[in-house]
Amino acid sequence: MASWCSVRSFQVPAMEGSALRNRASLAARVGCLSVAGTSFWRSSSSPKHSLSFTCLSISSETRIKENVQTEGAPAALGPYSQAIKSNNLLFVSGVLGLVPETGKFVSDDVEDQTEQLLKNMGEILKAGGASYSSVVKTTIMLADLKDFKKVNEIYAKYFPSPFPARSTYQVAALPLDAKIEIECIATL
Repeated sequence: MASWCSVRSFQVPAMEGSALRNRASLAARVGCLSVAGTSFWRSSSSPKHSLSFTCLSISSETRIKENVQTEGAPAALGPYSQAIKSNNLLFVSGVLGLVPETGKFVSDDVEDQTEQLLKNMGEILKAGGASYSSVVKTTIMLADLKDFKKVNEIYAKYFPSPFPARSTYQVAALPLDAKIEIECIATL
């Protein structure tokens, strides 16, 4: 790991009174931004305390990225994973209402496809060490936004309160002419 720090002027606050308050004040003025293994630290200076520094830390540590795969859900249709574990998150790729054993849609009905894809998603979540209750974000893609209400009724049976954050879109087309596709992010 390489790092670089610059300290311009640094004065330690007097330790009289509450040392904890002074440390909390110091911590409140220090911020951090991390991007792809690079950390940038900066503090704000105030007339009362003259503390200003910048620290750049670059880590060569590789982030953990683990493939998640289960036969309990249909195989990926292309060069992507059913899900990826990274740090404390599970990223589940878009799931369709395909029957795992046949690779065909359960039916042409949006309700049946929604039910099947949520079962498939549950298998992927389980294989990744997560569950419906650990899902924090979903994205729903519909071939027809008029199916929104039908999908909501089925969706609500799978995700407990508090419900995940969610986005829903009508799209021009979905793989294999599916009626619906859902992807999600879960915590581990």
